[in-house]
Amino acid sequence: MNIKEAADRLGISARAIRFYEEKGLISPVKQTSNGYRTYTENDIWRLQTIAALREIGMSLQDITQALGEIDQGNQQRLEEYLELQQAVMYAQWVELKRMLDTTQRMIDLNRQDGPLDVSHLHDLADSARRLREARQNWHDRWNYDMQAAIHDQRVQAANGRMTGQTASKGSIDSGPGAMQATVESDREGGPVHYGDEVRSQKKNSPTAHRPNSDATYPEDAGSRLKECGVGVNTAPFNIYNNYDEALEQTASWISPVPGEKGLDIGTGTGNLAGKLLERGAAMTAIDQSREMLRTCRTKYPEMHVKLGNFLALPFADHSFDFVVSSFAFHHLSPDQQLLALQEMQRVLTARGRICLTDLMFADAAHRQAYIQQAEAAGHEDQLQTIRERHFPLLDGLCGSLEDAGYVTKHIRHNALLHTLLAVPLR
Repeated sequence: MNIKEAADRLGISARAIRFYEEKGLISPVKQTSNGYRTYTENDIWRLQTIAALREIGMSLQDITQALGEIDQGNQQRLEEYLELQQAVMYAQWVELKRMLDTTQRMIDLNRQDGPLDVSHLHDLADSARRLREARQNWHDRWNYDMQAAIHDQRVQAANGRMTGQTASKGSIDSGPGAMQATVESDREGGPVHYGDEVRSQKKNSPTAHRPNSDATYPEDAGSRLKECGVGVNTAPFNIYNNYDEALEQTASWISPVPGEKGLDIGTGTGNLAGKLLERGAAMTAIDQSREMLRTCRTKYPEMHVKLGNFLALPFADHSFDFVVSSFAFHHLSPDQQLLALQEMQRVLTARGRICLTDLMFADAAHRQAYIQQAEAAGHEDQLQTIRERHFPLLDGLCGSLEDAGYVTKHIRHNALLHTLLAVPLR
């Protein structure tokens, strides 16, 4: 068929068809007698595919790559391109929701009795701008696509080195009080998130699960670290120390009912999601690294995995019964961490719980003391890690979650590694 017939059949303009040809997306046969183009059924199918991908906002560059994967029969790569486009649309949707919320708050301010204080509108606008910039400014500085092939070996090497270490050795990852006294023992029978003990602790001791945010920083850094139950910094530093122990604790605290829907954010190769899958949860895992997700798919073919990140979760509201994340939250800036908590709450059901495992400082004083001791000991590897990442303050996380209507409890696995559980009070 000729270009007019092709355009009429597809409902697009002849000009658009010629444009796609100029960009190399289609290559119709030209008649030798007059140079007119002839469009085959394969050309029509290709144009339909291009139109469909354009309809969802995909760029011409991405369409070119997607068509190349289709030509090679690589369905997985095509799915990744579609997921990436979906993630972009969810990010735009989240931003639009934020703009709608800001506009409504401005309307509410305008409806208040008395003269309008325009400075309030300016404050709202500034806050909205900071949130938008926080969403847009994240990028992968660590190139996890390149690390995917060796990720599991790295974490197991760290765990193998730590095996057998005890508190008496005075390592950075052990010490008296390594398991905080405020943490209850796991209950037997039934998921811990519906137990009365968590609520009763909240009722009887308002600060039972929140570190002391008002603690003063002592002149001796070692004194503050001892207050936190941390030994002397002598062992080699590794982010993944106590990795298996922490993941087991996370899965144990979540204690999923068979069939519950769970989301693992920043899943990496799926180690935490895999533990919850084994316990009967219907797991979805997201990561911004394609290569990490490919490894995850290979290890857990029954798991639903897709591209995504903390700041714009590619799911509808109230989609999950619980959200977990391990060794990933610290890649976000403090502002981004607050946005991530909001996104987690958005995709959770009314009784959905959150469990985060990551390196955290108990509070600002603990952070200051830890850095000062590392500087005095000349531990440049620890200092470099702290400079490159944003280890959250545990008291701040607990406070934010409790302000949002959750009760929290936490456990420390080593000097910095904590697991935090948040359960809604309602």
